[in-house]
Amino acid sequence: MIFHVWMSVFAMFFIARAGADEISATNEVLAGIFIHSETHTNPPERFWVAVVDLKNPKLKLRVSRGGADPDGDGKWKTTLMEPTKIADRENFDLVINGDYFIARGVNDGEGSNSMYRASQWARPEGPAMTDGLAWSVTTNARPCLVVHTNGAVTFEMVTQPDGDDFQVVGGWPILLHDGKIIPVDSKRNTARHPRTVVGLDATHEKLTLLLLDGRKPGIAAGMTYEELAAEMLRLGCTEALNLDGGGSSVMAYRKVGKMCILNAPTDGHERAVADVLGITVEN
Repeated sequence: MIFHVWMSVFAMFFIARAGADEISATNEVLAGIFIHSETHTNPPERFWVAVVDLKNPKLKLRVSRGGADPDGDGKWKTTLMEPTKIADRENFDLVINGDYFIARGVNDGEGSNSMYRASQWARPEGPAMTDGLAWSVTTNARPCLVVHTNGAVTFEMVTQPDGDDFQVVGGWPILLHDGKIIPVDSKRNTARHPRTVVGLDATHEKLTLLLLDGRKPGIAAGMTYEELAAEMLRLGCTEALNLDGGGSSVMAYRKVGKMCILNAPTDGHERAVADVLGITVEN
């Protein structure tokens, strides 16, 4: 009851916030998962925020690859698959895209130029673990969202998941740590793009998922890393990690048995990806 009252105050705060053209009321679309959307004008922005109550025992976070490992001990670890199809296979009720990835024989392209297709051999750029099985490792540590065997969720630098890790998905860069914005020394920091971000509050009891549209002139400009970090801080996060973005960015949830995509992917449709972060709500 206390959590629901707090979320009502949370929703009222967003509705009253100056500088926003439209902020929807926060709705509990699934047990323990609250979603609202925001539309801004200067610059134009459009995004969706899902706040997940990690204390809810009915919620289960899980990382899943696209298709099966196509070459055994070779360098490829999965095949690309659309997030909503992964969600249907794994019975996820909410899904977002996961880590950056490399696909065999494909140069990164966006929109109509994108050459990413389902079933292409691929590998995530960072580590990946599903149900305690590490199916992708790296030689250099990468920032990751880690779900531990006891259900605790943290952000950590990971090379090879260890015995206490149960679900791992990589990203880059770290945007917030201990409530402070982490500067990103990268030319990419000045560019605005669609983004997918995960964040934690100070208690690590609320997981915030942000899906930001972009590359839509007059509708959604996208954000730089610094702008994104400030947005996650405003949303109550003290830790935040950027996942893959651009045409890969997607958020979908199960509505009346069917996965419903909330955003407008820049390819004109959801992109097949290497892995996802999904949430199942147990009955």
